[in-house]
Amino acid sequence: MNTARLIHVELDDTNLPPPTPEIEQERKVALFDLMEDNSFALPGRDDRSAPAGPYRLVLSIREKRLVFDVKTEAGDPAAEFHLSLSPFRQAVKDYWQICESYFEAVKRLPPSQIEAIDMARRGIHNEGARLLQERLDGKAELDIDTARRLFTLVCVLHFGG
Repeated sequence: MNTARLIHVELDDTNLPPPTPEIEQERKVALFDLMEDNSFALPGRDDRSAPAGPYRLVLSIREKRLVFDVKTEAGDPAAEFHLSLSPFRQAVKDYWQICESYFEAVKRLPPSQIEAIDMARRGIHNEGARLLQERLDGKAELDIDTARRLFTLVCVLHFGG
């Protein structure tokens, strides 16, 4: 069994406005895809090894910071790290703007135009995922697909935060 993975991901969206149907759909898809396939490990730090996975993750925004609360499979604390939201602001804003365009395009535009918007959306999504990987460097190790799905969840949280 692969232990470098997440077995549960939860968003703490307490005090956030209720999501729109589109945002709720993005959230559901990202969570489903994460549980289907992900790669997440905690590196050892300061001459001590990290608790072994698999892991449970709660993502939240507290005091304008993105919080990763990582626990072991048994629910014991494994790591907690806080990231400034500032570096994510532009990527999140760009992502939601292109998503809105995409949601509208699906309703009224031909497939060729939808495909062009979707390509732009994927590009912005990849930028956000790389940014998340950079910000988590030394704290957590994750592949690009896991970073993409987590970036979607960051966007969902940030939208209300």
